[in-house]
This record gives sequence, C-alpha cells and structure tokens, in this order.
Amino acid sequence: MNRFEGPGARPAKIRYLDGDFQILMPGSHVVCAVTGKTIPIEELKYWSVARQEPYVDIIASATAEQRAGALPTSS
Repeated sequence: MNRFEGPGARPAKIRYLDGDFQILMPGSHVVCAVTGKTIPIEELKYWSVARQEPYVDIIASATAEQRAGALPTSS
C-alpha cells in the first residue's frame, strides 16, 4: 500500500512556528507551496512562518523568499 493511501491519506493542516510546527488537523502530508509536490509530515523541514507555507526543499524555500521580495533575484 502506498503511504498516501488509506484513511490518513489527506493533507494535514499545520501552523508553522519558529523551528517547529503544530498539527491542527491530522493528515499524512502537506503540499509544497512552490512546486506542488507532496511532502510527508515526517520529512517536512522547510516552511515560512510569515507566509504559513511548506516547501519541499531549500530551493523551493529560496524561490518563495525571492518571490516575496525577501531575497534578491539572480540576473
């Protein structure tokens, strides 16, 4: 069985905090705000507290920061 199948196969609702997160509604995963990729809860490492968004990896996180104007874009 795929880990995203079955009764817990829905996205979790999460409050992203500094250095931690709080699960508001249980689920098996969240969806990256930049790439749309599924992130298993146990693999979630990158998020924005200000925008309350999860990211699949550091590249997606940096892309979100650039879009928000927090990092310069490469020319």
